[in-house]
Amino acid sequence: MIVNEIKVKDYLTNSNLQADYTINPYVGCPHACKYCYACFMKRFSKHDEPWGEFVDVKKCDKPINLKKIEGKTIFLSSVTDCYNPLEAKYMLTRNILSQLTGSNAIIQISTKNKLILRDVDILKQIKNLTVAMSVNTLDEKFSRDMDRASSIEDRLFALKTLHENGIRTVLFMSPIFIGITDYKSIIEKTKDYIDEYWFEDLNLRGPYKPTILKYVKENYPHLFEYYFDIYVKGNQRYLNILNRKIINYCEKNNINYQDYFHHKNLNKIKN
Repeated sequence: MIVNEIKVKDYLTNSNLQADYTINPYVGCPHACKYCYACFMKRFSKHDEPWGEFVDVKKCDKPINLKKIEGKTIFLSSVTDCYNPLEAKYMLTRNILSQLTGSNAIIQISTKNKLILRDVDILKQIKNLTVAMSVNTLDEKFSRDMDRASSIEDRLFALKTLHENGIRTVLFMSPIFIGITDYKSIIEKTKDYIDEYWFEDLNLRGPYKPTILKYVKENYPHLFEYYFDIYVKGNQRYLNILNRKIINYCEKNNINYQDYFHHKNLNKIKN
């Protein structure tokens, strides 16, 4: 792992996603998710190493301007995981969140790492907070094949613990692998401690597309025809059918949800 410390002028970045600002305390991510759309950051980071094999640690002396973010939505993080394993040493996210305890901003955190439990003391002090944990399977082998983040068991334990501490929890079912992600089983297992579910499909518009297609062909050969039809031929029919099934299931069972199913639609959403 190549780790560099770099200086930045400000942690706040304007966003066109579902927030007004994003904060990315790191560049790169050692979770090395095989499907990570954020790998496009390589072209801005001057790194030749594979995605997941480098991290730039962003040091910033400037305090966060709380007046600037009054009533705004802040998202941690859009192109890294703010609780990646290096956070245990550098504590950038903890420092940032400590500053945000005095704000009236709407804070959203997305992570795949149980390390977030370290900061429950601070999280409980933030007025408008949502924590989302990415979970797209209950199969630990599939999870290990896809990333180096916390185990599924640890992620679910983190969500349950956060919920028990009065923190609003979201299970971010992303990316949904058609024929592999069992959305009903995930919801049934977690619904007692999840306040809302977010759904997003698998985005294969990046350079990792051949990697994922090869994985499906080797490990789920009975599904490869569907993946080829969707992600090579561009047939969205299967995805649209699955999208409707998920929505119908949630509405029938009174499950709170946000439908971010098509990745490109995130650019159009403002909470």
